[in-house]
Amino acid sequence: MITFLTSSPTGALDGSRRVEGLDEKNSFLENLRKYWKEDSRCLMISAFPAEYDVNDEMTAFFSKAVKKAGLTLSAFDLWDGRTKDVSGEVLHSYDVIFLGGGHVPTQHRFFEQISLKEKLQEFHGIVIGISAGTMNSAELVYAQPELEGESVDPSYIRFLPGLGLTKTMILPHYQMVKDQELDGKRLYEDITYKDSYGRKFLALPDGSYLLIKDGKETVWGEAYEIADGVLRRICEDGCKKCRSHPAEHHGCY
Repeated sequence: MITFLTSSPTGALDGSRRVEGLDEKNSFLENLRKYWKEDSRCLMISAFPAEYDVNDEMTAFFSKAVKKAGLTLSAFDLWDGRTKDVSGEVLHSYDVIFLGGGHVPTQHRFFEQISLKEKLQEFHGIVIGISAGTMNSAELVYAQPELEGESVDPSYIRFLPGLGLTKTMILPHYQMVKDQELDGKRLYEDITYKDSYGRKFLALPDGSYLLIKDGKETVWGEAYEIADGVLRRICEDGCKKCRSHPAEHHGCY
């Protein structure tokens, strides 16, 4: 399995940088091309299983983005609440699996309902995480509060068992949400930093991603580590850093 855990594979969601197709920043498209099979069969797994119109629009958008990037397709299917159960054998017939963006706990419940973790075992294709899909890929998922009321709800569960594709807990869209407030508190300084004690989070702006191959995890592009209430920059745009073996080369390309 080759895994790309992205913040956004189609450019900055805040509109600060226009992208046609898939993002070329930090060699994302270049790296993806290395593993993309001709006429790949793709599957989008939704984060909102009941929001059919949204899911149809998202699938059409990513199908178009892939084609604009010059990558060939033979199918681009969707798995949401309308889909009959997909067996592991059928899932493994796809070359590329997209894990869609959305609300982390909602997607997490859907992934558990469809036994996705078990069905992904021994998958040999490409997995591309998008935002929430990236967050739910972790062994232990940090479901950063997002909706009004979640940060003050004592029943809201912030740490969940994930797909186990990485040990890294990723926070996407850092450049867009780092100054946001939720429930009268600063999302990062007052909520996320406190949740980081005894843990480590990886905050990625749009355009950065974590690439996993043969168990080796490499950050491509600007990235920040949050641990024990402290944030530090660990990588720059145009550079890459190995998280699996931190002593290895960390430089620009």
